[in-house]
Amino acid sequence: MEGSGATCFFVRAKRPLCYFHDHHNDDRVSLWCPAQPGVQEALVASEPGRFFKPPMSASGTFSEWLGVFLDVAGAVDWDEIAEIVEDAFRLVAPAAAVAELDCR
Repeated sequence: MEGSGATCFFVRAKRPLCYFHDHHNDDRVSLWCPAQPGVQEALVASEPGRFFKPPMSASGTFSEWLGVFLDVAGAVDWDEIAEIVEDAFRLVAPAAAVAELDCR
């Protein structure tokens, strides 16, 4: 998705994996990824300065997604970001693609 300030990355050109957001130039840079039920609430509650609940679309998309600010003071934990993206991949990718990941 371009034009709204977000770039979307897809799994096999079909299922959205994550969005890189600089939404409407609000001076916040973030990553949005699908997450397992309960993960979003737990992380937002524990660290609201780093994690957030993305606004839900009219169709309900993003209701279980996790937002991660990438412009927080201090260094971003890129290993943690990699884990979040891998977890998102496991949620949206076909079983064969997940199995291929597990073979590495």
